[in-house]
Amino acid sequence: MTFVVTDACIKCKYMDCVEVCPVDCFYEGENMLVIDPDICIDCGVCEPECPPEAIKPDTEPGLERWLTLNADYSKSWPNITRKGTAPADAKEFEGVPDKFDKYFSDKPGSGS
Repeated sequence: MTFVVTDACIKCKYMDCVEVCPVDCFYEGENMLVIDPDICIDCGVCEPECPPEAIKPDTEPGLERWLTLNADYSKSWPNITRKGTAPADAKEFEGVPDKFDKYFSDKPGSGS
């Protein structure tokens, strides 16, 4: 088992999860984070820290796409080890369904 970040993070990107991760397995895109499944130790401390509930265990059905996306982008986006500032309009995007097709950016974030 590992944990994955889903589309609920897109345009929210609060980064509370980064603060509690003991192994620095988060990577930053322009408008979301991903988890490197090869580094994640499956401790789960990040999951309850995510305000939009974007972090899920990969054992939940239907998350194969997100496991692949997390694995792929964690190889090209920069590592993030400190909480940054969430987007100013993050609250407006909480709970918006199906954000991937409309808002996902494959551009890297700035990392830390």
